[in-house]
Amino acid sequence: MEHRYLGNSGLKVSAITYGNWLTHASQVENDVAVQCVRAALDVGISTFDTADVYANTAAEVVLGEALKGERREGLEILTKVYWPTGPKGKNDTGLSRKHIMESINGSLKRLQTDYVDVYQAHRYDTETPLEETMQAFADVVRHGKALYIGVSEWTAEQIREGVKLSRELGFQLVSNQPQYSMLWRVIEDEVIPTSEELGVSQIVFSPVAQGVLTGKYVAGEPVPEGSRATDEKGGADFVKRFLRDDVLHRVHGLQPVADQAGLTMAQLAVAWVLQNPNVASAIIGASRPEQVEENVKAAGVTLGPELMALVDEVLGDVVERDPELTQLNAPAGRAV
Repeated sequence: MEHRYLGNSGLKVSAITYGNWLTHASQVENDVAVQCVRAALDVGISTFDTADVYANTAAEVVLGEALKGERREGLEILTKVYWPTGPKGKNDTGLSRKHIMESINGSLKRLQTDYVDVYQAHRYDTETPLEETMQAFADVVRHGKALYIGVSEWTAEQIREGVKLSRELGFQLVSNQPQYSMLWRVIEDEVIPTSEELGVSQIVFSPVAQGVLTGKYVAGEPVPEGSRATDEKGGADFVKRFLRDDVLHRVHGLQPVADQAGLTMAQLAVAWVLQNPNVASAIIGASRPEQVEENVKAAGVTLGPELMALVDEVLGDVVERDPELTQLNAPAGRAV
């Protein structure tokens, strides 16, 4: 397994992160979830990403149980705060000091650990002063409950302001967790250059575009039973943007590219995001252990400039690049 530094910190993470959004305590039974975590450990994955909102806190419980007994110093555990959790009361959401302080304690208890390696703002909170949020994160770090701070789906300007405050307050904001794939490149024009300048890495989610880049969805045909597109708990809404016939036709044109690289289409997709030097790690999920074992083979793969150019040629104008979509896809107000 390849390991990469996270931002300008001394922390190394595995190039493949195992994430449990939409799987643990949701799509798969707990025993299968544990098998997937064990498979991740067996292939050298040391970085695990979750969030308090996943399955309304239950996903953290499953991950904590699955990692029980592992040497804590050999793991990097990441979780997040922002979205409504618990009974979803008026203060059970956002990035207020109250919600952050209560949420980190809840996450640590569920994960059965004294600290997380990176505590991430799951979105930007437009209703809480950024100074309040960053001061709370500074105190979380000083109390030893998190080693580093990260964000998720923040704009370039939000990242810049967050890094400025973190430096003034004496802690490190080291990462951003955005969606990024061959089909969704909205971070390339603004977020990545700003992050490179400031010493912030990307830990990207959905590198296979919710399964679309595996080639399993076919234009003009019903979506496969049991696929993410049939998951009414959230997966279906997320993947539908990629299920247009023009996108699916282009995606199937990637099969010869994958063959040329000696990879499956899923491995090609994961390897593609890892070619970006600002990407420290790509998050993969799994509903079966063998998916972990296959996708991890993308780590350490180098795709030459000819193959990278061929990907661009095949996908053409179905690639989404508009940097404004980072802001447009964010909650306009605090999520409730």
